[in-house]
Amino acid sequence: MVPVPDPRKTPMTDAEAEAEALRLITDAYRPAPPAPVHTPTSFRDDTPRPAIGTTPPVPQPGRPPMSQGATDASVLMLAGAGSVSMVSVSAGILMYLSQYADPVVCGIVLGAPTVVVLALCRLVRRAKEAVQAAPPVIHQHYEGTVHQDHSSYSTETRGLIARTRTEIRR
Repeated sequence: MVPVPDPRKTPMTDAEAEAEALRLITDAYRPAPPAPVHTPTSFRDDTPRPAIGTTPPVPQPGRPPMSQGATDASVLMLAGAGSVSMVSVSAGILMYLSQYADPVVCGIVLGAPTVVVLALCRLVRRAKEAVQAAPPVIHQHYEGTVHQDHSSYSTETRGLIARTRTEIRR
């Protein structure tokens, strides 16, 4: 078998090098063929995005971000305002239609459910706070003998030149 020389390793002659250079230059300056209209193109910019930009903030739609406590309080206020407005509108319609209804009686009869609902909401909130404030239950399991020391220490310091006396009671 005769080894075939690698075309990349054989040097070109001066005429071949000049012809190849002329071909490369001609190809470089030739106008590009028009791309088909249906060919999709894409570009991905992989540069890292800046952490802080100069663009001013844009208000987002919806409710603004709040803490959980503020969200709970605002929902409670909206619910209370809705119930109070429904009671007030119904009381006003009732007094207008009856023409002789006592406003105090209407206020008591139609305002009582709102007071009850608000009192229940406050009671539930207090119960939730009490549950959250309760200390956690800790279960500790031991194996073997356990010694509990119920000693109490009391110290007493008296005098201009301090003298401390410690008593250990068992």
